[in-house]
Amino acid sequence: MLSVHAPRDPQATPWLAEGDAKRRAVQSMFAEIAGRYDLLNGLMSFNLHRRWRAAAVHAIQPPVGGVAVDVCSGTGDFLAPLRRAVGPKGTVVGLDFCRPMLEGAVGKTEVTGLSVGDACRLPLRDGCADCVTVGWGIRNVPDVDQAHREIARVLRPGGKFVSLDMAVPRNPVVGVGSRLVCRRVLPALGRLFGLSKAYTYLPESTLRFATREALADSMRKAGFVDVHFRDFMMGNICMHWGTKA
Repeated sequence: MLSVHAPRDPQATPWLAEGDAKRRAVQSMFAEIAGRYDLLNGLMSFNLHRRWRAAAVHAIQPPVGGVAVDVCSGTGDFLAPLRRAVGPKGTVVGLDFCRPMLEGAVGKTEVTGLSVGDACRLPLRDGCADCVTVGWGIRNVPDVDQAHREIARVLRPGGKFVSLDMAVPRNPVVGVGSRLVCRRVLPALGRLFGLSKAYTYLPESTLRFATREALADSMRKAGFVDVHFRDFMMGNICMHWGTKA
């Protein structure tokens, strides 16, 4: 007898979803965790994410008085270092496709605008930005190559892009420990806060994410030059940055 399996529910397993199904599943998941995102993000990173964001902004050197755009802005933790970099006469814009997450950014720092926007279809004109940042967002988009092309489109020639995200450690010993923490500790932490799905998604999506080299290649194909990457936290976090040709 043939065995017939029901299709996977992307809402239940967002790390397996693709295309528009992934967009809807991830959007729903982040709406669910928005109210506790900052607390859990601080706990999981030991608040080091602020230091990594500062390093990312330093890597791209936003011009004073320039236009900085934070894509996949979430609760807006990239906005303050961007505001400090461009100064009071600069422009800082935050975009995210999940309104409840973006609401968490309100009041954190002075921004020119916060708006709902999809990384694969940015609501911005060509060549309007001096720099673009993404913090832990490229892994969640349905089409990484398209997101990189969109980011390149809205940057002026010579504009800078930097992205921080999870990564799989290249050291095999560290990798074993990392997988143990990610697949046991993080879901347990999620269950403690009633957010088991979201904190199962984190390690599962990381293990399925593109390699450092593949991400760098995607950036080059989108029109970036001088592409580099740098590891943090023993290779569990990786920063990629480059310049629009």
